[in-house]
This record gives sequence, structure tokens and C-alpha cells, in this order.
Amino acid sequence: MKDILRAVVLILVVSAILSFVNSKLNEGSGRSGENSLTVYNWGEYIDPDLLKQFEQETGIKVTYETFDSNEGMMGKVEQGGTAYDVTMPSEYMIEMMAEKDLLLPIDYSLIPNVKNIDPYFMDLPFDPNNKYSLPYFWGTLGIAYNPELLEGQTFESWDDLWDPTLTQEIILVDSARETIGMGLNSLGYSLNSTSPAELREATDKLKTLSNNVKAVIGDEVTPLMINGEAAISLTWSGQAADMMSENEDINYVVPEEGSNLWFDNIVIPRTAKNIEGAHAFINFMLDADVAAQNADYVGYSTPNFEAMKLMDSEVTEDERFYPDEETRDHLEVYKNLGLEMLGIYNELFLEFKMDMK
Repeated sequence: MKDILRAVVLILVVSAILSFVNSKLNEGSGRSGENSLTVYNWGEYIDPDLLKQFEQETGIKVTYETFDSNEGMMGKVEQGGTAYDVTMPSEYMIEMMAEKDLLLPIDYSLIPNVKNIDPYFMDLPFDPNNKYSLPYFWGTLGIAYNPELLEGQTFESWDDLWDPTLTQEIILVDSARETIGMGLNSLGYSLNSTSPAELREATDKLKTLSNNVKAVIGDEVTPLMINGEAAISLTWSGQAADMMSENEDINYVVPEEGSNLWFDNIVIPRTAKNIEGAHAFINFMLDADVAAQNADYVGYSTPNFEAMKLMDSEVTEDERFYPDEETRDHLEVYKNLGLEMLGIYNELFLEFKMDMK
């Protein structure tokens, strides 16, 4: 009998130890609970002081992780290994995640600060009635350049990048949709083209740009432009704003043929463990003071019109970063082209990069 009791006690002790260890492992892997929240965001895409402020105001501990591509983010959410409570995908990815049932609907009774969002940025085709998402930042894709290093050249047209005098001067974004899209736009085609002939023509044209390309990289372009080690880059508006804040010689332009108008929204993945906390975080980020501070830190355009009233008018009236509605209507939002077509874009982009070697 004593042996049986000892065995039972041993089992209970071992079970308690395993439960404790498992809980700690879960904490370390970003699993959330009532008093914690796991946020999954792009790099350098939030003011860290705001995370501390949220923790102080709510008592909810934030675990913050970053991703560098929409596809990588969705893959981790889909795998479910980490219970992310909040993430910030781009418009086409929100559509894909909704189709895969990876998102929870937003409870607007918990988001009173939705009133601060400019209606222009609500009820867009990728998320009708904003069932799953709310605007976080928006912007454009264009060309950042330093005329002091270029003998005064400007870039009203995408074709200006093909100037033979620009040998080894251009840095491109390491992203298929942006780079292939640039080729499509330069030919007058849609960023969302699925035409094999148009995609082939755009890729072949990009290959003729190879001599002018210095590198195909990511965020590393910012210090290179700031320090004058690069003269031209395909870049997003907020990244250009960061460059310009550090180097007043740099300018930013969206070429006349058109470009990408993008939106990053806040969503709650279906794997979320702290749904109430996720809503509290979203509402916090939509507060006017918080959104203004975040926009000042990140450099991208805020969709929060109440926040804009608190920001420097030199920023909010700069049409390079806050283009008017008429200008925005001439730009294109990326559509969800499906995994098969996305694979084709990636293959063509790889073909272009291999041709440069």
C-alpha cells in the first residue's frame, strides 16, 4: 500500500513539475494569456515607448516579435506554434488570411477610438466593412534619390532609372511584387497583372536595368542612402522619410506612370489567447495622442485624422507622404493574386536576380 501511495505522490510531483516547465516554455515562445499579449509586427514599426505605456496603463505584459515579409508572417500564424494576439499584415495578405480563416472578427464595442480613423481608409475591398482589420499605416512606393550625387537628375518617370549614366547607382527592394511591379508600371501595365506576356515583358525589361543596379536588399538601404553610399533606391514612403530626416539632400517621388498605394492594418489572428487584451491594444494604438507619437517615430503616414491634428503641419501637408485623394486614386492597391500567381512572381524575380550575377 505504501508503495502505491509513493507511486501516486511521485506521479503527482512529476506532473506538477512538467506543468510548470511547460508553462514557462509557453511563456518563452510567445504564448499569451490574460495578463500578457504577443504582438507580431514589421521591424522598426512601432515606438517602443508606446509598448511600455500600454503595459503601464493596462497591466498587460507585451511580448514583441518582428517579421520581414507578409508571407513569412502568415506562415507562422498558420503553423500555430506561437499564439500571436495581434499582427499587422498588408492589404492583400489580410484578404488571404481571411480566406484561410486565420482571423477573428473585430468587436467594435471594444474599439471606441475607431472614430478617429479617416473614413477614406475604411471599408476597402480587401476587407469589406472592416470585419477583420483596422488601419495602422499607409503609404506609397517610389524612388528616393540624392541629386547631389547625380548631377541633378530627377525621376518623374520609371524609365529614368534606365539612364545609362546610372551604372551601379540603384538599390532595389528585395521583394517580388515591388520590383516586378516597377517593371509592369514602367510599361503602363497593372501592378496586379496576371498576363504571362506582360509579366515576361516586364521581367525582360528589368534585366536590361541590371547594369544600373548596385544591390537588391532590404532595410539596409536606409543607412546607405543617408551616408551617401547609394544615390537611388526603390523604397517605401516612410523609409524615404527616415532617409530625408537624416540627409536633407535626399528627395522622394512617385513616378508619373503610377505605383503602389499600400495599407497595413491591425488584425487579431485566430490563434489569439488574449482576445480582450488584443482589442485593448488596438484601441490604444488608435488613440489620437498615441497614433501621433507612433507616426512621428515610424515615419509612415497615419490614417488617424485626429492624430494628424497633433502633428507638425510640415509633415502632414507634404504631398510626397500625404498625397491628396485625387493623387491616391491614380495609384493601385495590391490584390490577392493567389498562391500560384505569387509563385510565378517570385520565380520571375529570382530569374531577374540570377541574371544580375
